[in-house]
Amino acid sequence: MDEVRWAVAGLDIGGTTINATVLDSAGRFLVEEMAESPSFVREGPDKTIEAMARALDDVLDLVGLPRSDIRAVGLDTPGPVSADGVLSSRGSTNFANPEWYGFDVRHALELRVGLPVVFNNDANAAALYAHHAHFGDTAGQRSSVSVIVGTGLGGGVVEAGQVIRGASGMAGELGHIWIPMDGLLGPEQPVPVCNCGLPADAESVASLTGIEKNLLPYWLTQFPGHELAAQPAHVAAKLVRGYGEAGDPLALKVFEQQAIAIGRLLTIAANFTDPDVYLLGGGVVEAAPHFRDWFLDRVREHTELRVEQAQASSIALVPDLDMAGARGSAIAARATVLAAAAGRR
Repeated sequence: MDEVRWAVAGLDIGGTTINATVLDSAGRFLVEEMAESPSFVREGPDKTIEAMARALDDVLDLVGLPRSDIRAVGLDTPGPVSADGVLSSRGSTNFANPEWYGFDVRHALELRVGLPVVFNNDANAAALYAHHAHFGDTAGQRSSVSVIVGTGLGGGVVEAGQVIRGASGMAGELGHIWIPMDGLLGPEQPVPVCNCGLPADAESVASLTGIEKNLLPYWLTQFPGHELAAQPAHVAAKLVRGYGEAGDPLALKVFEQQAIAIGRLLTIAANFTDPDVYLLGGGVVEAAPHFRDWFLDRVREHTELRVEQAQASSIALVPDLDMAGARGSAIAARATVLAAAAGRR
């Protein structure tokens, strides 16, 4: 193979779709837009592994590269999942089919495509891309903490350009860190509970699920007759952001609580990792600029940093969130290839 012409691929596997990308040896992404295809996750591993292989071939056709030019494939899936890509024996987010329980998705794809597969969970992959996109050429000398609000609360910790994975691959699960509720909850508001079973963790407040199950039911009792009460809970939760953009008082109460929770989470991170930057994505961050700025101001207000920390760090946004997982997976694969090449020299 030509020593100059090589590349890696990145595959981001979700509950319904696969997003794919290609990164060349010089660190340039060859896919500018989303390259999506169905994941067939609900139909079990066999069909999904085939869908991954097709997604790989399709994205290579898109950029005009043969598979022989690909040295590794980066892969990410939702957790809980081990550092080696083995899904939890109790199932994994969006992987509800029992055939997935304890399934080694990394090894299965490696056997199918005949290429080394480098695995990260989806939040870590997104955090890795956010870090590299923010710092560029200095990414290897910098650190970051990423918080990504979605159905749950994902996150990742990057140190010296590398994701901190932990012994079991579950480091950076920022959504499941307990945060203080004093001063966050309203009068007689029940302590929120996360789907993981923990009360008062960050995800129980700062997530779409937290809005649906914990925040919105309480605030609807404080705003009798609000029109969101007429909607099913899962529908109302998705509508709250639009109401917030319009300045609705109930919605602002909901998102103020989310901002406080994220601020307190970043305060914990500051005293644990002291990163160069805190990167926020998803949720209100993707809303209209005036509402996003209102939200970020409140996150900053509730992030308690020492003077030295405030001078050395910043809060910024996660770019290209829809593509962040696939791109982060590709970055991890490229780093693995380069490290292996350096080790041979």
